[in-house]
Order: sequence, then C-alpha cells, then structure tokens
Amino acid sequence: MIKKTLLATLFAGALIGTSCKHVAQTNTQSAAADSAATLPDSSNYTGKIDGKDVHLYYISNKNGMKAAITNYGGRLVSLLVKDKNDTLRDVILGYKDMKGYTKTGEPFFGGLIGRYGNRIARGKFTLNGKPYQLEINDGVNTLHGGKKGFSASMWDKKAMTDSTLTLTYTSADGEGGYPGKLDVEVTYSLRSDNSIAIDYTAKTSKPTVLNLTNHAYFNLNGAGDTTVLDNLIKINADKFTPIDTTLIPTGKLQPVKGTPFDFTSFKEIGKDINANDAQLKAGKGYDHNFVLNKHTIADVVASVRSPKTGINMDIYTDQPGLQFYTGNFLTGQTNDGKGGKAYKYRSAICLETQHFPDSPNEPSFPSTVLNPGQTYHTLTIYKFGKY
Repeated sequence: MIKKTLLATLFAGALIGTSCKHVAQTNTQSAAADSAATLPDSSNYTGKIDGKDVHLYYISNKNGMKAAITNYGGRLVSLLVKDKNDTLRDVILGYKDMKGYTKTGEPFFGGLIGRYGNRIARGKFTLNGKPYQLEINDGVNTLHGGKKGFSASMWDKKAMTDSTLTLTYTSADGEGGYPGKLDVEVTYSLRSDNSIAIDYTAKTSKPTVLNLTNHAYFNLNGAGDTTVLDNLIKINADKFTPIDTTLIPTGKLQPVKGTPFDFTSFKEIGKDINANDAQLKAGKGYDHNFVLNKHTIADVVASVRSPKTGINMDIYTDQPGLQFYTGNFLTGQTNDGKGGKAYKYRSAICLETQHFPDSPNEPSFPSTVLNPGQTYHTLTIYKFGKY
C-alpha cells in the first residue's frame, strides 16, 4: 500500500512538473511573439554592387517609429510602428541579408519601382510617333521597368537627417528601352504624426513615360505572420481596371459594386478572395488597379486594420490609381526573411500608388508622359495609428 501511494505521488509530481514545463514554454513562446521588433543589423547589408558600396540607413521619429532603408534599390527593409500595447511591430516584409534581395525571382520587397511601375503590354508603346521596345521580363510583358529596373539599381545618398533620407539615381538614356536620361530623387520621411512619406521627383532629357512607386509588402499583424487575409481593408474606389489573362488592363473601368472588388467599406481581405470570379482567377487573387475616387493628398484613399495588433494604416496620395496585390506569388519555401522567417502564400499585401498599368497604350487612361522642362512630382503617405 505504501509502495502504491509513493508511486502515485511520484507520478502526480511528474505530471505537475511536465505541466509546469509546458506552461513555461508556452509563456516563453507567447512572450517571444509579443516582444518588440528591432531594426536589422546593418552588417548583414553590405558588399559592392555595380561598383558601389551597399549601405543600410536608419531613420526614426520622436515617437519611436523607425525604418531601415538600403541604397540597393532604395528599398524599405523594415518599418517599425507601435501596436495597441505600444509594442513595436515590423509591418513590412524584407530579407535577413543582401543575398535575399539579389536572388533570382526576388519579388521586389520594399523597392523603389521605375521607370514604369506595373505592366506595359508586350513591352511596347509609341510616343510622338516613334515606337519603343522595352525589355520583356513578365511573360510577354514588361513589369516594373524591365529585367533590372530601379529596384535592383544602386542609389546614392544625397542627404540624411534623423528622420529623413534622400536618395538619387540617374537612369541612362535607353536604359531598359526607355527614352531620355532621367534624374530621379526620392525622400523617405518619418513624420511626427507617425507617417512615412515617400516624395518622388524626376526630370528627363527627352520625352518619356514615367510611373514611380514603392513595392512594400505590408502585414499589420507583423512581418512573418502566416496570413494577411484577416486584416481589414477599405479602398475609396468605385471602379477598378479589369485585366486580361496576362494581367494587362482591358481599357475598361468596371464598377466594384456587387463584385468581390467592392472594398468601399471595411471587410476582411480574405472574405471574397476565393470567389468564383473571372477577374480573381486571372489575377490568382487580387492583383488589380483601383480607380481612386479622390487623390488630392488630403484624402484617405485606403485604410488597413489588424484586429490582432490594433494597428491602423491610412494611405494618402496624389496618384489616380492604387494597385492592390495580395501576395499571390509568395511561396514560403525559404527561411530567408528577417529573423529567419518564411513568408507564406498571401502573408502580405502591396498597396502601390500609381498611374494605371499600360497607360502608354491606353489613351483614355491618365497620361504618364514626361517632357523635357517638366518636373515629375508625386507624394504618397502611409500613416499609422491605433483603432
């Protein structure tokens, strides 16, 4: 009897010990998940590309918002904002080192996109009666400037303060097939209202087409979260531009009402993403340009919210379009994201402010022509807060 009692006591103690160990592990994992995000180590973003040194620059505002930006492609590597508990969350995807950014098929993480953000059909357009053939790098089309583009080019630091970074790049006449020598300047600013502003200017030596944007991948749950489909989104657009099977706009403007593309009030990104809809099948999800109702820089054109973190992001722009892309080509096959994370299918979204895709071939779309003597200028703001 004594032996049975002793065995029972020992067994119970073992169970309690195991249970306590499991609770401790769970609490540790939970604490790790909720721990504050930090900026990546600049020593992982070094080397030489095109004969120039790679650097990682840090900027911050007085409220603790932080960003890391590399001069390789002018890429936004990290963006740290406070969640509902005032814990810093990194809300954009990026790689843990430069190897990720230079690998074949890299999906433009955080890059400055040019000369032409989005697609141009079959890489062709005619300007002032002269035909131009661009580099083909996306099936039969040109995407984001061509085989290299601005996001894989080395930018130069022009100026920097605690909260701003200005980068410049000169695109040679004929680069990627585009006419004109183009001088570009982009300034990233972390403002006191907890926004990141991206200010673009450019001048050309010859008539050309131009459409600059940024290709940040957002997840307000935090970069590396397995899904973004539970984020809520609202897009102030009554119409979008439907696409063909190669993701080129058909030239029509289609009302969103009564379709899975109606985001005129907040809804989960994933609510209708798998609907039996020809446009969703063509894009393998959302990969479409929305025609913004207003774009005066004073109006919110879109908002995203995470119920998990309580983070809200409002977007302001003077551009007429917004490309909404749901990470349909992310695979999660490699653990080369920041912190060794794998970025899974539909685990982030892009919200690229822009002129419409293939505008050089669609006279009814807003013009993207830039002439000598003109200054291209556009401003986009991503403002963060709690809700």
